[in-house]
Amino acid sequence: MAKVMVGLSGGVDSAVAAALLVEQGHEVVGGYMKNWMNEEGIPGDCPWEQDIEDAASVAKTLGIELRVIDLVESYREKIVEYLVNGYEEGLTPNPDVWCNREMKFGVFLDYALSQGFEAVGTGHYARRRTLSNGQAAILRGADPNKDQSYFLSLMTTYQVERALFPTGEMLKPAVRETAHRFGLPVAEKKDSQGICFLGQVKMSDFLAHYLPDKPGEIVDTEGRVMGTHRGLHFYTIGQRKGHGVASPKEGMAYVVVGKRAAENRLVIGWDREDTEGLYSRECIVGAVSSINEEIASLKRAEAQPRYRAKAEPVKLEALEGGRVRLIFEKGQRALVPGQIMAFYDGGRLLGGGVVENVG
Repeated sequence: MAKVMVGLSGGVDSAVAAALLVEQGHEVVGGYMKNWMNEEGIPGDCPWEQDIEDAASVAKTLGIELRVIDLVESYREKIVEYLVNGYEEGLTPNPDVWCNREMKFGVFLDYALSQGFEAVGTGHYARRRTLSNGQAAILRGADPNKDQSYFLSLMTTYQVERALFPTGEMLKPAVRETAHRFGLPVAEKKDSQGICFLGQVKMSDFLAHYLPDKPGEIVDTEGRVMGTHRGLHFYTIGQRKGHGVASPKEGMAYVVVGKRAAENRLVIGWDREDTEGLYSRECIVGAVSSINEEIASLKRAEAQPRYRAKAEPVKLEALEGGRVRLIFEKGQRALVPGQIMAFYDGGRLLGGGVVENVG
């Protein structure tokens, strides 16, 4: 049995993770990561006070200690700046993936290890396995509708070896049932949505607080002016709604297909495979993080560019600096710089990286 610190968020998944680890005989302490209090007054609900109360109720029910760990400055430095700088540079960052690597299994894991804990447990829907060679691996969660392995794709082997995901072995309904079995006060609490740790804060409101509007022209692929945008950082390739240009007829939709920063122009086109800029078969991925097996050494794998996207077969070509070129068997919709690309071998997560270039 191990000494484990569980990240108690105030939600049902992490509560059940803690309960299962206690039931398994581990020495468990809960840790609430206090990362964001919305002192800037950004529109939206940031229920951190209620979450702490809920985490404390869960800890009391389980008879374990709860520690509230102030990580606000680390979160601002590692996540808020990453988000703002990324959008300012025209990228499409993913705060949830970065949060797991830099916060939950970064700063929080470091704190836990410094306090004598051997591992960190979370409520992620992913499965940790020990391979025949003794190395730790991550598999997709048992519930295909809740699988969160994509969000763990930038974790290092070191982090995976010190991570536990008890709920990843279960289907979501079973998690609710288990919460009732343990009498947990959050058994029927709704799942949280929105940006990692920010609560019900819209990305557009978050960006508007840090980045001023920079209006410019919206043009179609022929160069015709179709409207005005608020600022290129508010839009991403493949976006169908929110650009403000109505589709002229039933069954046809305009989507964002390009951002011309030099001209401050947003480009829209039809949502179909032959629209220039919308579908791509190749991209270059950098900042590659591999779990056990070096991704750059592989010739083939499966790659997943977004959480809800399907992992597709790719050929891999190693480039300088640990970067890799990906060639998909078929065109992929809305590949954009800044996205996280997760790599799989069937159901096993191999790691991930950041899309640098598409073409």
